[in-house]
Amino acid sequence: METNIVLCGVGGQGILSISIALDIAANRLGWQFKQAEVHGMSQRGGEVVSHLRYADHTVRSEVIPRGKANLVLSVEPLEALRYVSLLALEGALVTSSDPFKNIESYPDVDEVLAAVGREPNHVLLPGEALARQCGSVKAANIVLLGASAPWLGMPEETVEAAIRELFEPKGEKVQELNVKAFRTGRSAGEAYRRCVAAGVPSRSACALAGKLKDGLLSPDAVAPWKAVFLGPGAAEVLSALGQPGQRVKGDAAVPEAILAAGKEADVAELMAGRR
Repeated sequence: METNIVLCGVGGQGILSISIALDIAANRLGWQFKQAEVHGMSQRGGEVVSHLRYADHTVRSEVIPRGKANLVLSVEPLEALRYVSLLALEGALVTSSDPFKNIESYPDVDEVLAAVGREPNHVLLPGEALARQCGSVKAANIVLLGASAPWLGMPEETVEAAIRELFEPKGEKVQELNVKAFRTGRSAGEAYRRCVAAGVPSRSACALAGKLKDGLLSPDAVAPWKAVFLGPGAAEVLSALGQPGQRVKGDAAVPEAILAAGKEADVAELMAGRR
């Protein structure tokens, strides 16, 4: 077993915490762990990239060859696109949809997210919104770690135990918050993948995943949400999902109610369960 991860984003987004958590998890499993030098951490807001490699056998180099990364895990969408060429054919790109505009020439955000959405195996999530739902926007990095769970190559319970160990000095409340962030990210990532696989546009799937309570979406809710997002009222639905504080239940009741109401639908009211 060997897992190669390119970890990227900008300084101050908690990238080092992700690498430490995975290091702890690998040590718990008795595996070897190697990490290439982290670049950019000395400058808050500067580009950060690091190569992580762990395996149940000897790891001889810290650097991941082109085409050999199992995962590009990014806390910033533009930074994610810089490293997709390192992905293996079956590798995955997991990134936040939240831009950090640290350069004057930052591209159009919609174009950046569209480029992410064209990657064949990807997850695009509003990490900050999901982290805020868990109790702190600072946990966005752990939300994305949770969304990456299918490609980490290690048991989820081991990663959760590593997260608890990492945050133990900060107390039980912070430990539980970050474990919740991991679980929410895992569930939201699964919801996103189900929606995209069914034909929901990536931006719509991202918007929905960010509003689901605990990231949970029932499998039978995917088809009606697809009908909503491909229907004439899709723009209104996306606008309602963009409202601060909006939450959506993960069952099929809300999308079915929107479809049943048709042009008369008060989308915000239906999402809030007040009608």
